[in-house]
Amino acid sequence: MLTRQWISFCFAVLMLAPNAGAQDPSGILQQPVGVKKPSVDHQPLLTWGCAEEALPFAKVALRIEMLTPIKGTERWDWWQARTAQVPGEEPLWVTTMSETGKKVSHDFHDIYQTVSRDGGENWSEPTIIPSLKRAKQDDGFEVAIGDLTPTWHAKTEVVLTTGKTFNFEGGEREIFTREKVSYAVMNPESGEWGPMKFLVMPDKDHSGKIIVAANAGNHQRVDLHNGDILLPVRYQRGAERRNYTSVVVRCGFDGETLTYKEHGSELNIPQDRGLYEPSLTEFDGKYFLTLRADQSAFVTKGVDGINFEPIREWKFDDGTLLGSYNTQQHWLTVGDGLFLVYTRKGADNDHVFRHRAPLFIGQVHPETLCVIRATERILIPENHATLGNSGVCRLNDHESLVSCGEGLMRLGKRKGELNKVHFVKVVAEK
Repeated sequence: MLTRQWISFCFAVLMLAPNAGAQDPSGILQQPVGVKKPSVDHQPLLTWGCAEEALPFAKVALRIEMLTPIKGTERWDWWQARTAQVPGEEPLWVTTMSETGKKVSHDFHDIYQTVSRDGGENWSEPTIIPSLKRAKQDDGFEVAIGDLTPTWHAKTEVVLTTGKTFNFEGGEREIFTREKVSYAVMNPESGEWGPMKFLVMPDKDHSGKIIVAANAGNHQRVDLHNGDILLPVRYQRGAERRNYTSVVVRCGFDGETLTYKEHGSELNIPQDRGLYEPSLTEFDGKYFLTLRADQSAFVTKGVDGINFEPIREWKFDDGTLLGSYNTQQHWLTVGDGLFLVYTRKGADNDHVFRHRAPLFIGQVHPETLCVIRATERILIPENHATLGNSGVCRLNDHESLVSCGEGLMRLGKRKGELNKVHFVKVVAEK
């Protein structure tokens, strides 16, 4: 009698077979090893299944520690709060945050920072970063850098933060097509941040379409040992329609300037706003990419960090959809486990905007790319606030820090309160 494991294996092989052309219209899975021809028509592998006992793997037990939160102000909320760790005998945690208006969406202003020298027990009073203030240009636009993810760059020993620009015509109307991949560098010795800079992208993608509004907002990157950076980027193919294609760009970085080298698979779905806010991680010699979409969320993997298999929808290992949609997800690697940080529907949370709370963590099977339902845990409970702008800082092989700024519900039970930035340490039990 065939075992469930063998049936699952055969099913997976069938889906990847060359004759399954309908599932691999780009032909990328049929390319010989070492060929790096990128896909320009990357269709979803929607029929991939997750079986209960698909392939064995080791579950990693986690300990979750809530650290000291930071409160917003009467006028502003702190959003897109993410942390970089500067290594040393006493590691320094540097958290950047967007000063955000309370009344309307995307009312982003200046960037502030707060630091901790005792592992998140205490945080300094948030202070403005002068070089990263929202500024008015000669053409009347006000430009704010935002959706930042600061990360320690080991090769050059600086903190590099990457994100996007928000562009407001007359200081009010946001124009999406003016977005750019933005970045800034912090000198850890002086603690000073340099000015906002921009990554120069090619004029056209592999399909010949014009690249418009490229940005790296709310993304998670991978730094290579040689100093190169694998930076997830999304862009529009032309200015007419706001439908995003996501890629991973290999960049050079010398401690001051970020330069484009190449990019691989161009991942897109034609529905709604396409695929955006991609986040990348490396685990056990492979690369994993998660992507936001308006109606769902998708995942894929690859071996070189820029070229990927056809995407598939996120599912639990019992085959049901994960239920994450229209919200970013991020990766976390601790111990010998690969984890996803996400929000989803189906958690008694219909009263929460886009089901953006609670914030969950679940272990991912690296072969089937499914979240193991039995491992799902709540990182930050639902408390009448959205938790859709999280970030992950890897502290060491066994510990990571998850941060998230609340979006208080305007008509919720906490109306009028100050928002909080939550910090959660995730520890792999040894």
